[in-house]
Amino acid sequence: MAPRLPLCPQSAYVPAMHFLDQAKIFIRSGAGGPGAVSFRREKFIQFGGPDGGNGGKGGDIIFEAVPGLNTLIDFRYTQHFKAQRGIPGAGANRIGAGGADLVIKVPVGTQILADDEERTLLADFTKAGERRVFLRGGDGGRGNASYKSSTNRAPRQHGTGWPGDEMWVWLRLKLLADVGLVGMPNAGKSTFINQVTNTKAKVGDYPFTTTQPQLGVVLYKGREFVLADIPGLIEGAADGAGIGDRFLGHIERCRVLIHLVDATGDDPIEAWRIVQDELAAYGAGLDSKQQLLALNKGDLLGPELMADIAAQFEAAGASTPFIVSAATGEGTEALLDAVLPLLGAAQDTAGDTGEAVPEKPWSPI
Repeated sequence: MAPRLPLCPQSAYVPAMHFLDQAKIFIRSGAGGPGAVSFRREKFIQFGGPDGGNGGKGGDIIFEAVPGLNTLIDFRYTQHFKAQRGIPGAGANRIGAGGADLVIKVPVGTQILADDEERTLLADFTKAGERRVFLRGGDGGRGNASYKSSTNRAPRQHGTGWPGDEMWVWLRLKLLADVGLVGMPNAGKSTFINQVTNTKAKVGDYPFTTTQPQLGVVLYKGREFVLADIPGLIEGAADGAGIGDRFLGHIERCRVLIHLVDATGDDPIEAWRIVQDELAAYGAGLDSKQQLLALNKGDLLGPELMADIAAQFEAAGASTPFIVSAATGEGTEALLDAVLPLLGAAQDTAGDTGEAVPEKPWSPI
């Protein structure tokens, strides 16, 4: 009999966090509570009259952006959200209590879109702690006391309460990062983000080892910024080839892009052009963002050959590339030195203009 392995303590097991950047949910605010039909009945008091109270207001549907979340996976298992209905009114002019509001917590960077053909943008949460009443609960119904008049001394009618609003909406998450990392598959993006951050992204010698965006925090020379790595792009990604352009939305809000090119590839310049074409085809201003070009795996070819490849890129119209090695860390400091001033410049420019970059129409399918 094979020896039994010792059981791991429960605290040593950490379930994997699955990434989900879009979800469809149903939301409904609470209906108002019905009003009461009641008459005052006390000893020695004749003709007490109506004393039915109004019903309570229904609960609101509220969305709140909270820090610490970076996925919509919770909405895969819970897709219906309904606020509490208002409490009915009662006699002695007692007004029913309002229904409890339902607060739906979403990650920072979540957008809410209508479930229609245009995918109309309804809300965009870009700051932690931001709250918005999305659906207001229905008002409570009137009790019979409110119907009393000089000609209607004993009304028996009452309001049943206004219904709440309901709708299907799409949640789309766009991760908030300062710098976006783009490139072809196997360009070394995962190795690079592991080198400059504490991220433990999966690394392999086959294409598409990265199947979901990765976030890491870079701490460099007293500055801190968030770096986002998205799955590799191939030719035709804007038309759905490979993983497609679905994850490009996560770098729409990045202020700077780092384009990582594998210098050991068959045609590095063509690989650079393919990614640039896909960024332009996607739109949303990605091709006009500040970009830094980095030639990766420089330790495998030697300085003379890398200098020759860099000269070819400049002749092809590219900016002067940085020569780096994501595996050894060589050249990464010079690249990060170039990133820091661009972050400040891009931020100042955005603050001066105040113009929003138009986004590409999005479909969850």
